[in-house]
Amino acid sequence: MGASPWTNLVRTTMVPRAWVVRQPPKTKALIGTVVLLLLWICVNDPGFIFFTAEFSHVAGISLLIFKLIKGRTCAGLSLKSQELTALFLGIKIYCSYTTLDIHAILDMATLITTLWVVYMIHVILKSSYMEDKDNFSVQYLVIACALMALLVHPMSSSKALINRLILAFGCNLETVAIMPQLRLMKNAKVVESLTAHYVFALGVARFLSCAHWILQVVNSRGTILLALGYGLWPGMVLLSEIVQTSIMADFCYYYIKSVIEGHSVLRLPSDTV
Repeated sequence: MGASPWTNLVRTTMVPRAWVVRQPPKTKALIGTVVLLLLWICVNDPGFIFFTAEFSHVAGISLLIFKLIKGRTCAGLSLKSQELTALFLGIKIYCSYTTLDIHAILDMATLITTLWVVYMIHVILKSSYMEDKDNFSVQYLVIACALMALLVHPMSSSKALINRLILAFGCNLETVAIMPQLRLMKNAKVVESLTAHYVFALGVARFLSCAHWILQVVNSRGTILLALGYGLWPGMVLLSEIVQTSIMADFCYYYIKSVIEGHSVLRLPSDTV
């Protein structure tokens, strides 16, 4: 039986990475300089970072859809992470129902996709769901997010308190929604390629989103935070972006290391997450 188109694609993309590894130090230094130049272009065009982050997110979702439809398996996917994702997306859409921009459209599309994934795991592909390894106690996450929302939330007087609390709760959920997925992969020890690609794409999107926020704060000399209100809330929004990126850092490191070494599957150390 011949290799699948996806396998051929992965093998093809491995070639330049393997080529880079074999190059002498001077060539690697030149490649590093080019990469830094591209990063400099991004720094001077924050809009490009935002576009790249959204593209990476869409790529991750596309890989997830491909896995479920073509692979006919949900092995390696956390139902709890998908449910938390659907919850915080629903909250984001509720809190921004008066505006219809690119963010709202992407959130609605992602919510529809996430609900479809939840249905697939619950009903169609239930036999391949790794329920025993998807054992993160999400009730503690939800309680912690609710308590944090009570302590730190937008202080704007133009919105009802309940809506401000719901918004804060949703932002807190978004920060930690990936944790059950990371726990499942830690328990499984071995992560097949499509699941690894999907989570890495989300990690890249999160890193770029965090970079976009930080650049906006730097370029505006902090004035953009004032648009979020006053008190602790603006700092909490920025901190949540940094925390989300930090949560994904270990996985992304081992993913890149695995790809460079040419492994077809990702093996995680027991202390990764």
